Amino acid sequence: MKRATLDLWVGIFVAIGAGALIFLSFKVANLTSTVRGPSYQLTARFTDIGGLKVHAPVKSAGVVVGRVSDIRFDNEMFEADVTLSIESHYRFPSDTSAQILTSGLLGDKYIGLSPGAEETDLKGGDAIEITQSAVVLENLIGQFLYNRAAEGGKAKDDASK
Repeated sequence: MKRATLDLWVGIFVAIGAGALIFLSFKVANLTSTVRGPSYQLTARFTDIGGLKVHAPVKSAGVVVGRVSDIRFDNEMFEADVTLSIESHYRFPSDTSAQILTSGLLGDKYIGLSPGAEETDLKGGDAIEITQSAVVLENLIGQFLYNRAAEGGKAKDDASK
């Protein structure tokens, strides 16, 4: 009888652990928190989205106000067109800016909205005109190394004179 009780508790513990792993995997994949209720669509154009994914959060002042619903490549402008689903109870001025940011140093990408001061609000189907593309860490490191190499070559030339 004692062995059966122990087996029961081990089984319950394993089931809770498996449930927790499933819950965490959905949280990491951003599948649990989609846009709730009615929403409107905005578009933004970026030259480099740097790993931004569909279902990535759209935040303003640190609050999730929507999700990225679609990402497409424009063959004529060679840029990424990003469609944002914003919950309808959040309104933003027409001069709002959008930038691609990173959670932490190497975390997931998200879109940050910075409201402007215009009186008129963005409506469904409008485009956010002021955008800032993602900062790609590899590009920054490459620029740093290139500049260091150029400074080293210049210092060598100055020393030989």
